Amino acid sequence: QVQLVESGGGLVQPGGSLRLSCAASGSTLDDNAIAWFRQAPGKEREAVAYMGASTRSILYLDSVKGRFTISRDKAKNTVDLQMNSLKPEDTADYYCAARKMYDDLILFRLPKESMFDSWGQGTQVTVSS
Repeated sequence: QVQLVESGGGLVQPGGSLRLSCAASGSTLDDNAIAWFRQAPGKEREAVAYMGASTRSILYLDSVKGRFTISRDKAKNTVDLQMNSLKPEDTADYYCAARKMYDDLILFRLPKESMFDSWGQGTQVTVSS
């Protein structure tokens, strides 16, 4: 099981950008499906971006399409989330997640938390003037 640690969160003004990074150790992420989730106070945790192990399947929450980009850096064994044009509604704790895949799985909807068995500790993102 891979261990994950997020970084890059912080306070940013509306319209600003942040890049979150999730560093993996213990195993390569190359054969893992990966995702970013977020949870705002009083709300359920929701997936905002997903990438399959093969990268053939990439999905985004409708409200972040065109603003967020999920990527993996195989050389650094990291999962990144580039967030542009941030809005106050993006304020939340952000988590990266992964699950080793033994078969290629193509998703047509964003996954639930239960799909993943490796989680980071979370990083706070606050969008405010």
